[in-house]
Amino acid sequence: MFHEMTIAGLKRQLPICKVSDDLYIAGFVMFSDVEITKAAASELLAKAPEFDIILTAESKGIPLAYEMARQVGTDDYIVARKGPKVYMQDIITVEVNSITTKGTQILCLGKKEADKMKGKRILVVDDVISTGESLAALEALNEAVGGNIVGKMAVLAEGEAADRDDIIFLEKLPVFNADGTVKE
Repeated sequence: MFHEMTIAGLKRQLPICKVSDDLYIAGFVMFSDVEITKAAASELLAKAPEFDIILTAESKGIPLAYEMARQVGTDDYIVARKGPKVYMQDIITVEVNSITTKGTQILCLGKKEADKMKGKRILVVDDVISTGESLAALEALNEAVGGNIVGKMAVLAEGEAADRDDIIFLEKLPVFNADGTVKE
């Protein structure tokens, strides 16, 4: 089963994937889709407030953050990592439970990233906002380092996330029943 939709002017067939017996989602993956990454980045930037630094969570938001940074001519964006790396110092961590990942994860930033974010206008970006758990974790990291979030953006807002007034997104992504019909 697939859900066809137009994203940033481009048609895509998204596979419908089981999350639980009564919840299915359409899988949107920007990896390896340069065309949609470029188009989505351009459309999001047209709606973005002024910012200094782009922040995203590892891993599916990385191509979007990179392309947005490239298009505006900045040489930097920050990725909150899913685990501490040996090169990171003075690590700040928060827990997150994402709809597409089993179990609790962490997101973390090191001192280098924290110092870059302090006092700066931060634009949080991701591929899909669904439950808002990853977004809340990025907000907590930002608060811990003293950045100022000026906008929260995603290519797609899934389910009830599309009803939020604190995020900017390109398209609403429905959730589905087991038979592939849109969940009301």
